Amino acid sequence: MIRVLLVQHTRLVRGAFAALLSREDDIEVVAEADGDGDVVARALACRPDVAVIDVDSRAGEEVAVRGELRERLPECRMLLMMASTTPERLRRMLDLHAAGVISTNAPPDRLVHGVRKLVRGQRFVDPEFALAALDAGANPLTPREVEVLRLTADGTPTREIAERLCLSVATVRNHLSAITRKTGGRTRIDAIRIATESGWV
Repeated sequence: MIRVLLVQHTRLVRGAFAALLSREDDIEVVAEADGDGDVVARALACRPDVAVIDVDSRAGEEVAVRGELRERLPECRMLLMMASTTPERLRRMLDLHAAGVISTNAPPDRLVHGVRKLVRGQRFVDPEFALAALDAGANPLTPREVEVLRLTADGTPTREIAERLCLSVATVRNHLSAITRKTGGRTRIDAIRIATESGWV
């Protein structure tokens, strides 16, 4: 039997996913968690083969990104569920800790297929997410430009950005001009929108 830990913060949705997985002859949902600090403890108690974690809640995202589950239970593979993603977030999840990612809007049989692939030692990326990542162009921004743009998007004033990144105000302005040019935006706000939608920040 494939032992599954299901982590979803909404009880009704979690119950629906549990019922879906439990219909399969080779899958058993051995534990459920709402993601509020109990994921690792539940996993250590039931030692699942796969942890299906909804990362659209902050708690679920923190579990995945911190990697505590992988560190303490390396044999448990993580299949992360999310309603939507960006190419940058997808790469980050796969590079750090996840063995697979799936859309919460995917057909039911895709979740079952994903769980089985992970148990076989394979990775699984929802086809919709994979296509979106392929369609997105390569990030034209340098790591420093990404830092500047993220702070700008948060509303941080230019002078404060310069102080935090140990740059001159003129250098920050030069970075912002380069960002606007590279993204094809007409303004900084336009550049932020384009970069965000493209998954570059």
